[in-house]
Amino acid sequence: MTTLESTSKSFEVFHRIQPHEYLRRFLEHNLRPDGRLLERFRKTLITTRSISTANTSAMVRLGGTTVVCGIKAEVCEPHVERPDQGYLVPNVELSPMCSPKFRAGPPSEKAQVTSEFIHQLFTNSDIFPLESLCIEQGKAVWVLYADIVCLNYDGNILDASLLALTAALSKLSLPKAEVSESLVVEADESNKTQVFQMNRIPIASTFCVFQEPHALLSDPNEAEESLTKETITVVMDTNGQVCHVYKNGGNSIDSSVLRTCFERGLERTKEMAELIQQA
Repeated sequence: MTTLESTSKSFEVFHRIQPHEYLRRFLEHNLRPDGRLLERFRKTLITTRSISTANTSAMVRLGGTTVVCGIKAEVCEPHVERPDQGYLVPNVELSPMCSPKFRAGPPSEKAQVTSEFIHQLFTNSDIFPLESLCIEQGKAVWVLYADIVCLNYDGNILDASLLALTAALSKLSLPKAEVSESLVVEADESNKTQVFQMNRIPIASTFCVFQEPHALLSDPNEAEESLTKETITVVMDTNGQVCHVYKNGGNSIDSSVLRTCFERGLERTKEMAELIQQA
């Protein structure tokens, strides 16, 4: 065994036995084990219309995390209290196929939390007008089932899932539909139109916080997520307006740390908005 191979083997063993100390030594030099600076996000790729059987779709690669979002539109009756609004139903799936840390069966806690986060974001932050999904008030509306499936998991599923959903929605078109006299919804597949223009383009930027040494890491991978007790997710639109802020962990966060998250998040939002337009 050469000296280089021996050294590499020693680092690998040290990483497995003392993962916190291994990461700490990198952070002391403002670096991360994968070679990134603390503020750097991983390389991101977006592909739209990747699923021919869906009404719209998008695939996002965020470093080692790969997510596919497919949206199917169906007709249903509107809610009694919102007769002119359709529905968006997101569902995030994390199966053993994407990582051995997940189990088959009911959705994991992380999948449920991510799905609910996205649902609340689109419900409360005026992302797009649900009225544009109305076919005829009080009679029929579109419901969009957004299945967000993780193919490979390497951390930061929330950013990747929201980005895939946003990219897919930006390309959505539905057939012109109307309710006939016999109360049957008739759709003209040959006449598809852009359903809506999104009021806001939401982009999530997630950060993890380490106290010793003090460090704020952008876009944590799976190894970094497993070693931190605190994460902050900032969702901003392209106008620099904050859509939502989510913090996980019990310790308080200094205002300067939150300000840094906003600054990095704004820069990230502009970069991702350009990628979505080009996809």
